[in-house]
Amino acid sequence: QVQLAESGGGLVHPGGSLRLSCAASGTVSNINTMGWFRQAPGKQRELVATITSGGSTNYAASVKGRFTISRDNAKNTVYLQMNTLTSEDTAVYYCNALRRLGPSVNANYWGQGTQVTVSS
Repeated sequence: QVQLAESGGGLVHPGGSLRLSCAASGTVSNINTMGWFRQAPGKQRELVATITSGGSTNYAASVKGRFTISRDNAKNTVYLQMNTLTSEDTAVYYCNALRRLGPSVNANYWGQGTQVTVSS
């Protein structure tokens, strides 16, 4: 079992920055990919950014160039640096981890979510 604890959410003004953290605990071995998703009111949950065990990153078009995902393997932690925030970034942000249990078998884990509000 993997537990994901997010932190760093809050209220920020448009154009501001925020850094989210997600610390994994429990059975943290074989976590191949970690990432961030978000869900705004009235919208479906969407992928924000992912990072593989090899360091390969992927970003949603809406955040590319503004957000940066990174990781600290020693601390089993993934980060999301968010810059030039707009009201469109307001959402609950969820940390995600994909753990390989065996060939073609994976387990998906989610954090509890942290609220990010961008408002004047």
